[in-house]
Amino acid sequence: MRIVVHGQQAFGKSVLEALLERGENVVGVYCAPDPAQGGRVDPLKEAALARKLPVFQPRSFKNKPEVWEEFGRLKADLCVMAYVTLIVPEEVLNMPTRGTIQYHPSLLPKHRGPSSINWPIIMGETRTGLSIFWPDQGLDTGPILMQKEIEIRDTDTLGSLYFDQLYPLGVKALVECVDLVRDGKAPKIVQDESKATYEGWCKKEHVQIDWQKPLQDIWNLIRGADPQPGAWTTHEGATVQLLDAKKLAGASGGRPGEVIAVDDAAMTVAAAGGQIQVTRVRPDGGQKIAAGAFAKSAGLRPGARLGAA
Repeated sequence: MRIVVHGQQAFGKSVLEALLERGENVVGVYCAPDPAQGGRVDPLKEAALARKLPVFQPRSFKNKPEVWEEFGRLKADLCVMAYVTLIVPEEVLNMPTRGTIQYHPSLLPKHRGPSSINWPIIMGETRTGLSIFWPDQGLDTGPILMQKEIEIRDTDTLGSLYFDQLYPLGVKALVECVDLVRDGKAPKIVQDESKATYEGWCKKEHVQIDWQKPLQDIWNLIRGADPQPGAWTTHEGATVQLLDAKKLAGASGGRPGEVIAVDDAAMTVAAAGGQIQVTRVRPDGGQKIAAGAFAKSAGLRPGARLGAA
């Protein structure tokens, strides 16, 4: 089959490399435009150019007949979408003779939307997964080709859940789905709209810590936003993101938000039902630093209260 890979960043690169390693005929690669102000070129583009593959970087597909025509000239049998943020019209999705398949890191129809890894953790769910589906004009609404379910461990963060599980499993699933399409065995299972949920981008305004909430709610928020967008609290009016944390269930002492202990390695904060031990933070406008070093530089001592007005 003639395959077009459409994606970006490390995940797109890994999908491209996996297909090439097994001898697939990749005839073109679509990826994000180069940064306007300089900076690193998309890893997918670098990988494609290194293998002398045609690279295309449209800023939009909307009302762009020349972009559609360019895509059509590739005469693709299948388009494989690996981390795509552009809206691609259905006319383009249907150009390949066998259609287009796309990766999404949730068990559709649950958690449609762009932050589908953050929200299940923040909501305290214990299972999630990935879907390979046939995209249409809706947002993550097309028929399902394949799904794989995984456990969300209580120690998982956004970063660990993605890089340790959803990333490698997603690459493998897309390769498996290419085989199913080639063999004419790829299903199209209509999504159950009665079970559909949608959440938008997980942004800073969604992840401010309320120290009055139960320990588990705070823990879910911190790990579901680690490393991005970073759950945050305040100290003397300045914001600070809490990263690389640990839940100490049942630990007693202190009022919610009160700093219980500070040492070179960590800062421990009281919550309802236990404590949160933080080893790395990111001060407003700064870089990640050890929580102990931050506490020392900020004059933050036991007895201080985070999030206090």
